[in-house]
Amino acid sequence: MKKILVPCDFSKPAISAYRQALGVAAQSNGVVHLLHVIEPPILNDTMLMPTLNFEEELMKELKEKAEGSFKNVIKENKVDYVKVKFDIQYGAVSNTIQEYIKEHEIDLIIMGSTGASGLKEYFIGSNAERIVRQSPVPVLVVKEFYEWPVKNIVFPNELDTEHQEDLVMKVKELQNFFKAKLHIVYINTASNFVVDTVIRPQLQEFADRYMLKDYTINIFNHVSTQEGVIEFTKMIEGDLIAIGTHGRRGINHLMKGSIAEDLVNHTECLIWTYKLKNELIEA
Repeated sequence: MKKILVPCDFSKPAISAYRQALGVAAQSNGVVHLLHVIEPPILNDTMLMPTLNFEEELMKELKEKAEGSFKNVIKENKVDYVKVKFDIQYGAVSNTIQEYIKEHEIDLIIMGSTGASGLKEYFIGSNAERIVRQSPVPVLVVKEFYEWPVKNIVFPNELDTEHQEDLVMKVKELQNFFKAKLHIVYINTASNFVVDTVIRPQLQEFADRYMLKDYTINIFNHVSTQEGVIEFTKMIEGDLIAIGTHGRRGINHLMKGSIAEDLVNHTECLIWTYKLKNELIEA
């Protein structure tokens, strides 16, 4: 977690994410990259030159405003021993962030979110949801600033062993970074119900295979996986949920959904996500 990217639109959740990033960077001796993306307006005017002149002036004004906002944010949340860089770029938000990740070899994104619901959730989704779906590096989603330390990490597990190895290695790194206890949980629902005497040995085998340490094994019954994860996290006073995402898009996302993205939209605690990298997973 040496290079941390915070996409910043200067909203309250974005500032909370920045404050969270300062805490992570202080612990890892890392650098925080603040990135503000300005999306150029669509050209509709048939008189091209007046439109271009207007766009140039607008972009200049937006950049100057963003520079001023960055300076205020950094000044108001100053941590002397954490290095902070800020950048302003033009383009589509999601694509620009993906390019920035590659160019600067980012290790972690910390992103603020207000969530999404109703039609907005299904057809548009929150910005955080889109980043979670596409990011090649882990994403920590923040709704409100969370006071450290992280003591309890909830790790929902569907025992999908074919796709787990890379995810588990990342979760072990996360656990080690925070020196936290890991709570492995299988959510038992009516549609995928498995008796405890079958699932518990499988969870133990999973923990042994990956040589997990300082962990608990849990089976939690609920009507839905998403709500089960949320209720279990509340019950054990979990600080952070760590979960993999399949990165589904379009109609595939609409039909099958993603528990990770649902949690981003509907829970208030910290959510850490990592896109599963197996090429067989539908995207």
